[in-house]
Amino acid sequence: MGSLKVTLCAGAALTAALAPIAPAYAADGAGVSVSPSAPAPGGDVELRVPDCTERTAVAVSAAFVSDVRLTVAEKDGVLVGAASVRSGVEAGAYAVRVTCGGDDRRGTVHVGEARRPAAPASPVAPVDAGGGGSARLAAADGAEEARPEPPGTAHTVTGLVLAGIAAVAVALRSVRSRSRGTD
Repeated sequence: MGSLKVTLCAGAALTAALAPIAPAYAADGAGVSVSPSAPAPGGDVELRVPDCTERTAVAVSAAFVSDVRLTVAEKDGVLVGAASVRSGVEAGAYAVRVTCGGDDRRGTVHVGEARRPAAPASPVAPVDAGGGGSARLAAADGAEEARPEPPGTAHTVTGLVLAGIAAVAVALRSVRSRSRGTD
């Protein structure tokens, strides 16, 4: 009987781990749901209004950049729309109002504290994006001009071997030329 309990507990834990997590909605009893319930300034939220007799509506809030058009997006008649929270809005609770037919639906969006970005929004150093030989010049940061490196040992040996081959070729050609001329 002990292994049955372990199996059931393991199955329950697995089911809980694999179950989809429902989004966090904040709704005041009358019906405007906001997800996420506590966005940061500049963030986006989704609005949902169930049981509305109209096929479209407009949501209004001082926290939003502009009024939000809601439309029926599902078969169950729920009005859905997306809003952007103003980037300069202060943290706090803001009312959301939707006129649905003759009824006013209300909700609340709780704007959180502004978050500072962890990294700069744009590059702060030259980006290695190709550019052939000019990339090295750009990376030099203007301190001094980039100068090519002088030939190393490998270049010297290669040059000497090629010069020797050329000398042998010239010598063989002149010997052949003389031997043909005396015939």
